Amino acid sequence: MRPRVAAAAGGAIALVVTLGACTENTGEGTNVDINRTQTGVIATDPKDSLGPAPEVPGAKKGGTFTILRETKIVHLDPQRTYSFVGLMNAPLYSRYLTTWKDDGKGKLTLVGDLAETPGKNVNNDCKVWEFKIKDGVKFEDGRPITSKEIAYGIARSFDLDLTGGPTYIQEWLVDSPQFDTKWNFKANKDSLPPGLTTPDPKTLRFEFNKPRCDLPFAVSLPTTAPLPADKDTGVNLDNAPFSSGPYKVTKHTVGTELVLERNEHWDPATDAVRHQYPDKFVWTFGPDQSAAANRVIADGGADQAALSWNSIPSSLVARVAGDAALKSRTLLAPTPQTNNLVINTQRVTDLSIRQALNYAIDRDGLIKTLGGETVAQPLTTLLPPATIGFKQYEAYPAGKSGNIEKAKELLAGKTPELVFGAADDAEGQEVATQIKANLEKAGFKITIRSIPTDARLDEVKKKNNPWDLYLGQWAADWPSGASILPVLYDGRTIKPEGNSNSSFINSDAINAEFDRVLALDPTAQADEWAKLDQRIMTELAPVVPLYVNVAYFAHGSKAGGLFVSSVFGWTSFVDAHVKQ
Repeated sequence: MRPRVAAAAGGAIALVVTLGACTENTGEGTNVDINRTQTGVIATDPKDSLGPAPEVPGAKKGGTFTILRETKIVHLDPQRTYSFVGLMNAPLYSRYLTTWKDDGKGKLTLVGDLAETPGKNVNNDCKVWEFKIKDGVKFEDGRPITSKEIAYGIARSFDLDLTGGPTYIQEWLVDSPQFDTKWNFKANKDSLPPGLTTPDPKTLRFEFNKPRCDLPFAVSLPTTAPLPADKDTGVNLDNAPFSSGPYKVTKHTVGTELVLERNEHWDPATDAVRHQYPDKFVWTFGPDQSAAANRVIADGGADQAALSWNSIPSSLVARVAGDAALKSRTLLAPTPQTNNLVINTQRVTDLSIRQALNYAIDRDGLIKTLGGETVAQPLTTLLPPATIGFKQYEAYPAGKSGNIEKAKELLAGKTPELVFGAADDAEGQEVATQIKANLEKAGFKITIRSIPTDARLDEVKKKNNPWDLYLGQWAADWPSGASILPVLYDGRTIKPEGNSNSSFINSDAINAEFDRVLALDPTAQADEWAKLDQRIMTELAPVVPLYVNVAYFAHGSKAGGLFVSSVFGWTSFVDAHVKQ
């Protein structure tokens, strides 16, 4: 019997055994904490979703906070936002039905953002959900935000002119990956997609044909950002989004500068997460990774209150890590982004060969090739440590540098000839060369075939691609196995092109398990995903887990309140302030 999603008021539903580390910038000492145990809950007490957010110690209002980045943010339109930079920037000017309260010290709580709570599972079957909208939430022009504007925002995400954003909610409402063929936004602007209704200005209702127990998580994505129909400028909304958050866009010179200033109609009493400390946030586009890092390290003028958006480049790692004075101006934390050596199981059909690849891998050598522990941390599981219910295990104990003898034992004298499809850029070739040399010690014969870097991702997702091995990266949209394991390993999703399941594994037994676990509410899913993680690796070995990315950021001496998001692995701005 499935447990209920809701619990008695006055508590929270525990979801997480451990999560990946999150490092907060306190401005004091070394900001490295890669072994922190984290906890997470879904808030059940409406008080948890109320504002104002707790004050950040020492933070004061005023000043301009600058972010340095080489290239523009591709999409500012919330319904089109899906890049990491977009997902970290958008909360400054957009609010969603739910959001994550992340204290930067190891505690995650899913709370209501525009909604009073993270949702009500009306019939306790995950098919009907209702969200009550908070009083006092407003747009930048002062008009109230109601269920109508939130529903319109979701509806416009069906418009194929507005591609780029998440598609979970669209697919779930019409019960089809081809959501655009089931409901046409342009032909139905005065109505809503099937299953989405607004019984009254305070209520948004979802009705699904199948259980969608992860809806409280999915509505924390920008798909649920509200928009009045009369402010919908279509593709031009990318240039000037309409604010529902603490800041609003006041200047946007595409590719050069983006300026956000305070939205006077944002009410902190309605917001459990965000603050409004800086007068302005200014994105400056142009400086490359090294130039941006050098600027914040130099710590002059406006750059004292600046963040270098990208990680510290390898050329500067030794300098930064060796300078005690810079340690208080860095953030170092593993991210939820996993990297695997993907095995094309259509071509490598022998399980023992796939298992031998797992035993042979030299993770330590690979991480040194990538640049060391400030770039990557070893991974032996399908789920990253930042996942709900994560449990550490090693299906194929290989030590730091691989268990060559065990790999040879499994190969039993065979010398499998495998083709490694690798990106043709410098890093892609360097990594492929390291892995080739490593695997050949165990008896494999590896041939590297180059793929144009800008085409590699599309090519390896083709069902009939000609490679046995290739690198794959995945970052979940919320910290649950539901947004990782079924997406990457459900064989029923395999199509001619565009496959997230690029190992092309297809097991009826595992597919049935996906259906079973997805029908559970998140409180029951957590342990089940961890069990299924180990079962997939033990029974199928579709990939060789390699490492999780590590975030290593530098900022100026007056940039305060920064921490690495436990959900997305990039710098969060909800507590950002300029030290006075």
